[in-house]
Amino acid sequence: MIKQPAHLKKGDKIAIVCPAKKLPKSIESAISVLEQWGLTVITGKTVHAGHHQFAGDDALRAADLQGFLDDPEIKAIIAGRGGYGTIRIIDDLDFTKFKASPKWIIGFSDITVLLSHLFAKLNTQSIHGQMPYTFDEATPESLESLKTALFGGELRYSYTSDFENRSGKAEGVLIGGNLTLLVSVQGSVSEMDYTGKILFIEDVGEHEYSIDRMMRLLKRSGKLAKLKGLIVGAFNEITPENIPFGASPEQVIWDMVKEYDYPVCFKFPTGHIEDNRAMVLGKQAKLEVAGQDVALSLA
Repeated sequence: MIKQPAHLKKGDKIAIVCPAKKLPKSIESAISVLEQWGLTVITGKTVHAGHHQFAGDDALRAADLQGFLDDPEIKAIIAGRGGYGTIRIIDDLDFTKFKASPKWIIGFSDITVLLSHLFAKLNTQSIHGQMPYTFDEATPESLESLKTALFGGELRYSYTSDFENRSGKAEGVLIGGNLTLLVSVQGSVSEMDYTGKILFIEDVGEHEYSIDRMMRLLKRSGKLAKLKGLIVGAFNEITPENIPFGASPEQVIWDMVKEYDYPVCFKFPTGHIEDNRAMVLGKQAKLEVAGQDVALSLA
């Protein structure tokens, strides 16, 4: 049975930690937003630490996150930012106390490693959503969706894609995250089971050939054939190559799944964009695609 952490209520304590890259700017404005939601915010040592690119060395980042995983007063942990580094500490974490009393873990990008691990190993829900580092640029709708997810409201999204979708309806458990990081945990204990799931993917700064390679790995391993639906978020900040690849990220992805019959939608508002809507991994989802119109509900 999939475990759902207790939803937050006003007065709850939450922690901000940085399991990956160090913060290059203040996140005081994000802390103010969280406090306006009625939450008490505690910051870890990694919020102000630095070790080369990282928010402190591996030992510090692991210890900082471990302390909040074990602290019963902390009801949610939100990653300050992504970058790179979570995979360096994931195997040093002890989830014994967390397993007995799960709490919400929030983040995206590199934090996909942690979110995937929570579902794969502990069968526990988590939230793919905005982080303090991205709060300043975030749309009000994306921040409101994070608040709704944390406090137990129902998430319903609808939009019109400007890329051709495949129509259909699907119901299943939602999984996903950053494509690069999903591929990086393949074959490890942090790899989720894709069978019968609705998968969402997004990425940033990857060349088309790299996206093609990663999607082919998922296809060759049989994962794409086993899905109930596919949600393609933002694939942005792609630097043009001297010799063009010849296909956009959306075209690359479509080519990998066109033979299947489940619904597929593109340009969903999730990923490294201002309108990065909260997605609850492990949540039962209903996806409806009718031409370019898309609706997703997380009950």
